[in-house]
Amino acid sequence: MSGAPRNYGKVAVLFGGRSAEREISLMSGANVLKALQQAGIDAHAFDPAQRSVFELERDGFERVFIALHGRYGEDGTVQGALELMGIPYTGSGVMASALAMDKVRTKMVWAAAGIPTPRYEVVTAGSDWAGVARRLGLPLIVKPARDGSSIGLTKVARVEDLAAAFELAARQDAFVMAEEFIAGEEYTAGFLGDSALPLIRIEAPQGNYNYQNKYFSDDTKYHCPCGLPQAEESRIRGLVMQGAQALGCAGWGRSDLIRRADGSVHFLEMNTSPGMTGHSLVPMAAREAGLSFTQLVLRILELAHVG
Repeated sequence: MSGAPRNYGKVAVLFGGRSAEREISLMSGANVLKALQQAGIDAHAFDPAQRSVFELERDGFERVFIALHGRYGEDGTVQGALELMGIPYTGSGVMASALAMDKVRTKMVWAAAGIPTPRYEVVTAGSDWAGVARRLGLPLIVKPARDGSSIGLTKVARVEDLAAAFELAARQDAFVMAEEFIAGEEYTAGFLGDSALPLIRIEAPQGNYNYQNKYFSDDTKYHCPCGLPQAEESRIRGLVMQGAQALGCAGWGRSDLIRRADGSVHFLEMNTSPGMTGHSLVPMAAREAGLSFTQLVLRILELAHVG
């Protein structure tokens, strides 16, 4: 990337928002804003939960860094508004953002593109839970199809617990899925521009990489370099880019996956506006690739686009 920051004019950092991931977005956005300001960028905080996004045009913002997570920020809605105003923004466009936010549609696209992903079913309050367990096996995962950060997610080992797991997920989203549980090591793979970043192997307490262990626990261990042979890591990084391209992702993002003991990998989801907190993974991978947090933020801003 270039040395001195380009003149991007007045830049808005969108963070906060109305999703269930507001708390994490506030942390991400504060870090991004601080880095941009320290780099000499004319950057300002902007919370869409408190102001109309159409004030961005009125107030003369020329570029937007999206640090929103979840619905109303990572799902194509804000992206569409920014395109109407002709303001360049970071990350994926409307279609890719909407697809990636919806884990069911993501799986449909990946399955069509040959990207390996765990089997799943869309479930409702009236689902035949014994049948779901028989088809997907136990344990299995029940989660909202359009939320992130493991909010509303339950690992279920008994058929009789599936209904309660569904109710928990349905509090977050009316669209709920059950997913085959893949036993193995958890990895995350960020990408920046047209290149995948180094893989990170995640070692969570009791193997439970939940909301607390993702963002607040110091007990979760992250291994970067991940320890895989170079050829194997390159193969997986290639799949990461194939998965991103199949969805139409752009700019930057992060995919989560499980690697079984036999070496097979199964992609779980794609995040088009990943976390930028002190525990976040894209900055960690970027450091391994030789980019400081500030350099990463500036590169993401440089990749901003309209449509």
